Amino acid sequence: MTTVDTQLFQTETEDLISGSEAIAIACALADVDVITAYPIRPYDTVMQYVSKLKADGVFDCDFIVAESEHSQFEIVKHASAVGARTFCGSSGVGWFYAFEAITVTAGLRMPVVAMVGNRALDDPGAFGTEHNDALAVRDLGWMLRWVDTAEEAMDAAFMAWRVAEDPRIYLPCAISTDGAFLTHSQQIVQMPSQAQVDEFLPPYDRGDFVLHPDNPITIAPQVNEDWLIEIRRQTDAAMRRARDVIIEAQDDMNRIFNREEEDPFIEEYMTEDADVVLVGMGTLSLPLKVTVRRLREQGKKVGFVRVKWFRPFPAPELQVALSKFKAIGIIDRDYSLGAPQNGGVLYTEIRSALYDVTPRPPMIGFICGLGGREVTVDSSTEMFDKTFEVAETGHAEEPLLWIGVRS
Repeated sequence: MTTVDTQLFQTETEDLISGSEAIAIACALADVDVITAYPIRPYDTVMQYVSKLKADGVFDCDFIVAESEHSQFEIVKHASAVGARTFCGSSGVGWFYAFEAITVTAGLRMPVVAMVGNRALDDPGAFGTEHNDALAVRDLGWMLRWVDTAEEAMDAAFMAWRVAEDPRIYLPCAISTDGAFLTHSQQIVQMPSQAQVDEFLPPYDRGDFVLHPDNPITIAPQVNEDWLIEIRRQTDAAMRRARDVIIEAQDDMNRIFNREEEDPFIEEYMTEDADVVLVGMGTLSLPLKVTVRRLREQGKKVGFVRVKWFRPFPAPELQVALSKFKAIGIIDRDYSLGAPQNGGVLYTEIRSALYDVTPRPPMIGFICGLGGREVTVDSSTEMFDKTFEVAETGHAEEPLLWIGVRS
């Protein structure tokens, strides 16, 4: 079908748009076939933009408003099986309501691309940002990408379809966008042209694995103990291969879109001569970078490292990047109650990744910004001060601190 209005997106453009609008425009440029929606804040803003683009004739797609989040994900799973490029999403407990469908999407190796508008889990109710919703699928075979700007959200969407639909991979991918801080906030975005997107993103082709009357295959058979472990091992192999495919795709994106992403997995900010660094994901980067600049004006050698891909986890990159510092502070906008050291998810993953590193710098974990509470320059400075204390003593007396909590 003819999907994109030929008069639009003919040249690279610059515009002031939100993270949600950036991903909606990416859907149009990527010629997505099937998009499903069900309202829940803050993710649903992307579907409002998609529906407006469709209503305005910018592009055509099968836009289906489902009766629940579960149905929403079931529809795109089956659409992907018959060869349709798909997009959907949710937030918070809506993501959890779809969990059965989300789980089997990875198990069936369907390259569905979803946006998670990161939101706190009920109860008690809160619409603000937390990362526990998206992190819940970290062990199931979903690739996970955290973004911190609207432009990066757009690029991540193109990257998600490119990597997920690669025949070497065939895994779903979730783009995590911090609720309100990114879904609703506007930024200047350099948008690629339709020709650039077409060069970067090939058509989705399932080949012999497409579900079609002319290709009678079985999807989702009951295999029990006879084959299940072999199938899990194949999914594991695909996740391992994803690293090389991401690197390959990032090189192409840099060349075609005129981007300058040196490392697709992590971002280092003013770390060259840093004594201590903080590590985090998502829009935490914005107040952290301001804090880094202010503390450096005071003569303190600090830096920031942002994790972009959480699955596959960038252990090799973090081992190289973090081993040179005197101490590391790891910020979680999530919680993992009862975890080792009582730390958050990112803290636990990084401790594991650095276990065999020599020298291994001392670490301290922080949990902050839950429920969308703002991470300020003052709270960021407090975390840097605590990390400097760890650098001086060589260990953390308390391995995990909650920051910004009222007494």
